Amino acid sequence: MALKTKEEYIESLKRMKKRIFLLGEEVQNYVDHPIIRPSINACAMTYELAQQSEYEELLTVQSSLTGKKINRFTHLHQSTDDLIKKVKMQRLLGHKTGCCFQRCVGFDGFNAVDSVTYEMDKHYGTDYNKRFRAYLEYIQENDLVVDGAMTDTKGDRKLSPSSQKDPDQFVHVVERKPNGIVVRGAKAHQTGAVNSHEILVMPTQTMREADKEYALCFAVPADANGIFYVYGRQSCDTRRLEEGTIDVGNANFGGQEALIVFDDVFVPWERVFMCGEYQYSGLLVERFAGYHRQSYGGCKSGVGDVLIGAAHAISKIQGVEKATHVKDKLIEMTHLNETIYACGVACSAEGKPTPSGTYLIDLLLANVCKLHVTHLPYLIARLAQDIAEGLLVTLPGEQDFKNPEIGKYLEKYFRSATEYSTEERCRMQRLIENLTLGMGAVGYLTESLHGAGSPQAQKIMIGRLANFDYKAEQAEKLAGIKKD
Repeated sequence: MALKTKEEYIESLKRMKKRIFLLGEEVQNYVDHPIIRPSINACAMTYELAQQSEYEELLTVQSSLTGKKINRFTHLHQSTDDLIKKVKMQRLLGHKTGCCFQRCVGFDGFNAVDSVTYEMDKHYGTDYNKRFRAYLEYIQENDLVVDGAMTDTKGDRKLSPSSQKDPDQFVHVVERKPNGIVVRGAKAHQTGAVNSHEILVMPTQTMREADKEYALCFAVPADANGIFYVYGRQSCDTRRLEEGTIDVGNANFGGQEALIVFDDVFVPWERVFMCGEYQYSGLLVERFAGYHRQSYGGCKSGVGDVLIGAAHAISKIQGVEKATHVKDKLIEMTHLNETIYACGVACSAEGKPTPSGTYLIDLLLANVCKLHVTHLPYLIARLAQDIAEGLLVTLPGEQDFKNPEIGKYLEKYFRSATEYSTEERCRMQRLIENLTLGMGAVGYLTESLHGAGSPQAQKIMIGRLANFDYKAEQAEKLAGIKKD
């Protein structure tokens, strides 16, 4: 198969037997559930664009494993060109969906796991990389969505995994068998998990010898026995249960996160890629985080473009597009957004091959990229809200406009520039609300802050990689300071 269509992807989800809980109830038909379906539509866009010739260069690539044409989201980076195209692809998908499209975490996990298992095998004489590449060939051939699951629930943050009162706060091995292992625990904040075919589990932090039962990397089908999902709430999510589309803002697309519970899940050995090799847990976390911090240079600048466009559109609808301060705000939004994108491209262009042949981004620049992302989208959102004005949070609901008694008054008094309808004004206000306050803000603002690590995580890595001693040495030479 190698490349699925959008329709084939959606049909494949319908055949899976997942246990999903939402609003206190188990969902029987999650593919058509009005709260969940927009996130499936967003993920499906990664399939739809891959079928279109104008986007073929970004969305598809020749597999380094099989030589076949595959979706780029299942690829191992073979060059800096691959790394740059990844960022461009993510920006494009941000334009098309205005939200998180959910395949990046698994994509970043593939590349991190490939290089780390290769180096781990060289050290220990294991065959993890061979197992992993066989698994990835299966993913490529069937064009599957894989959720990269790294974040454990962590319990008491001051305690290590093995010191927790409840050992299940980190995913761990509870039993070893001749044919595999049994694991227990949970992964939190899992973007796209409900819409995935497979779950790729990775350790959440550097482990020590006492924590070796938690130094785990493995893959399981998303509907494996013992797995269930609890769907995360988002601001304004129940608007999708109401009649109409205006109040939702971005009616067709959306992101989603979930808690994944592993309740004694069996994993066959051929799908285990790390099991106790705690010395390599930190390297896997570092590389995955680097790839994912690069990703945000693409996806967040893409969604940022949509928000900039919405701000410009609402300025025209409200008749203020020629105001100097509005033009200045749009220029500043663009400056901030392009800074994010530039960092994503820069860390890609400076990438280097790892011993496995898979290319790794420049880790310092990737962390600089993500640190900008923790801050700049909030400034962009603030400027968009400024241009949108107070109606952003005081606009009556769509049902009020449909009321036969008061609707005509709302239509009259919320009309602005005469060349635009009142409905057009409402729709653009709701889109800006979605991106900066509502459901879309999860994938744009909060995810920008906490996804791929909160700001302190990037600052720690920047401190490690900054090479202050070398820089001080150069300064001392120029200042005429001689060292013995």
